[in-house]
Amino acid sequence: MIKTLLENFNPEVNPFIWFVCAFTLAFLIAFQTFPTILYVAKEKHLMDEPDSRSMHSNKIPTLGGIGIFVSLVVVMTLIGAWLNTKVLLLVMGGLTILFFLGLKDDLTVLSARKKFIGQLLAALLLIVFTDTRIIGFSKIFGIDELPYWISVGFTLFVYILIINAYNLIDGIDGLAGSIALMLGAVFTILFYQSGALSLATISVALMGALIAFLRLNFSSKNKIFMGDTGSMIVGFLIAFFTVSFISQSQTNVDSQFFSASPALAFAMLFFPLMDTLRIFFIRVVILKKSPFKADKNHIHHRFVQAGYSHIQTTFAIVLINAIIIIIAFNLLHLNLNTQIGLLLVFGSLLYCLPFAVKKAFRKVGKSVKV
Repeated sequence: MIKTLLENFNPEVNPFIWFVCAFTLAFLIAFQTFPTILYVAKEKHLMDEPDSRSMHSNKIPTLGGIGIFVSLVVVMTLIGAWLNTKVLLLVMGGLTILFFLGLKDDLTVLSARKKFIGQLLAALLLIVFTDTRIIGFSKIFGIDELPYWISVGFTLFVYILIINAYNLIDGIDGLAGSIALMLGAVFTILFYQSGALSLATISVALMGALIAFLRLNFSSKNKIFMGDTGSMIVGFLIAFFTVSFISQSQTNVDSQFFSASPALAFAMLFFPLMDTLRIFFIRVVILKKSPFKADKNHIHHRFVQAGYSHIQTTFAIVLINAIIIIIAFNLLHLNLNTQIGLLLVFGSLLYCLPFAVKKAFRKVGKSVKV
């Protein structure tokens, strides 16, 4: 009976039940794994020591990425028989490479060069063996289709950019996890609509693991960080989702995102990309120092310095990015260059708004005291 049920079960016929099962399984595995990770980290003193640029004052375990990784791999292994096995195996291969590199970096120290090589290898696995790549610029600045090797090189650049941009926003409670959770929800809808059930399932599983993680990341007693292990594997998945979405849209002339996928991807990644560009400009042009030298000039640091709490900062940034995504969906009828230009304008104004609001409240407070 069970054999017959398994042979006849089709996820495409029951997608809602399928997604609920994948989400629940990922959540439960992560939920059960994190307490063990916390216990081992505390017993073995595998904690993050606060320094001059830390946003926390206590020692915090940084091995949350282990729970996310275990959850994702178990879910993809158990459900792989019904989905695109080749894609799942290659995704797991890339995740495994970055998992061990991130784990070494969290426990000891790993050079930027080795991390960069690992990221290139993980990305190349998917680009070459699945031929999932950005095939052109969709006529941005008049550029359409790219030669194969330039396409591969540019896609590699996009992977490295997104992975490291995501790593850079992991600076306050809940921010990196909440951004990834929101993007996971959007990608799940987009992949489901395009019929990419395997990608939608991975995205749903990521959401389940992240909700279990955020429960502790926001906690005041049993707090845990995702560390480089988590930020690299989650950033890798976001990069994979982004490239897959653009690739699918560009190769399907009937897709409503055929010409607009780069703008929509830009909107979804607006915060990490804008923060990375901004921080590099400040470090190189203004401070005249290495762009890779850590400091407290990130946008989320500015929010906290302006008087917002970690939770308020996270909520504000996620809300603003969600609004930018909604705006992008309403600009699909416009020229791609116009879409990107308007997103830059609207996005910049929206991120200035919280600071203007805080400044206005301070003026009101001073006038009331007087």
